[in-house]
Amino acid sequence: MMDRRSLLRTSGAAAAGALGAAALSSAAEAADSDPTAGVTRTLLQEHPSPAKGWEAAQTLVQIPRHKESGRHSHPGVEVGYIIRGDVLMEFDDRPPLRLRTGDPFFIPNGVIHNARNVGTVTTMMLSTYVVDETKPLVTTY
Repeated sequence: MMDRRSLLRTSGAAAAGALGAAALSSAAEAADSDPTAGVTRTLLQEHPSPAKGWEAAQTLVQIPRHKESGRHSHPGVEVGYIIRGDVLMEFDDRPPLRLRTGDPFFIPNGVIHNARNVGTVTTMMLSTYVVDETKPLVTTY
């Protein structure tokens, strides 16, 4: 599970920065093989919801070419918009959904999903969540 504070991460790059100079080439090779390397989630805003026990949070998700968010879920709904790029939104319980620049999307509470960049540029997604404030925003699988 991931809490909201650790949501602000850059996978791959942060790990590579912590390694010594001798290990940088092996870190780069590992990042190339890690399907989530370089994916960033930036928390833009977070506010109490009108419903007691819930909150609204908004993030900017960036997924480099040929990378993916990784299988995960949220403790509430996700309402999103593809700012730039092409994504194949994969689900455990339904067929995948192809999304392109300008497309909105909705992920129901608790649904396991994975956003795979299938385009030619870094995908940028704006995601707004209404979630249980007592649970982590993202649970990975």
